[in-house]
Amino acid sequence: MGHEFEAVDTAAVPASPEQVWEAIATGPGIDSWFMGHTEITADGAVRLDYGPMTLTSSVTAWDPLKRFGHASGRAEDGRFVAYEFLIEGRDSAATTLRMVTSGFIPGDDWKNEFEAMTNGGALFWRTLVTYLTHFAGRAATPITVFGPPLPDMAAAWRALFAELGLSGSPAVGDPVRLSVDGSSVDGVVFSANPQTLGIRCQDAMYRFMQGFFNPTIITGHLVFEPQAPQPDNVWAGWLARVLT
Repeated sequence: MGHEFEAVDTAAVPASPEQVWEAIATGPGIDSWFMGHTEITADGAVRLDYGPMTLTSSVTAWDPLKRFGHASGRAEDGRFVAYEFLIEGRDSAATTLRMVTSGFIPGDDWKNEFEAMTNGGALFWRTLVTYLTHFAGRAATPITVFGPPLPDMAAAWRALFAELGLSGSPAVGDPVRLSVDGSSVDGVVFSANPQTLGIRCQDAMYRFMQGFFNPTIITGHLVFEPQAPQPDNVWAGWLARVLT
């Protein structure tokens, strides 16, 4: 059966069209709000290295400061995903950005995967908007760490919320204190849904996602200078302590 989908997100951000283009159409820019490490190659490919996976798509639209798009190839079972970004400069202090996400998920059991994709996509969109609102023009060091296998995801989320000083139902704007390896930072929730959580601090964004293919929580953090990022092994130890 499968499911074909299209979603449109729009936001006005206090960033210039040049800053928006840098964020959506360059490797360092994408690294500063997405996950893993992205490279846009000279032959028109977008390569994402994300944990143990490498995903490659092809550039489908390239109109600097106006339009950028890329899409995976369509697999034999029809699976594909495509992204298109449209930029409209409103004035010297604001830009309207629209993102169109479309694709096809094959199989009769597409609903769970679509739910995970929708929740994850919402987090990444909110990260991009938050980046352009608070960190535009700054490059981040991305950190991606997979937590330990978890038998009870609901209990793991409760433990994570408790560690961060959050209620069982976090909302945008809730205050957070994150303590890792002897240091603490204060922040606020910028995105929350049943499978993801995003926190903004002065010089970093910390994100937690529920794994779809593996029962764990994944961190996809972004640390901006002058804050020094915690090493991957520190985050792995923190996740193991908090979640198990």
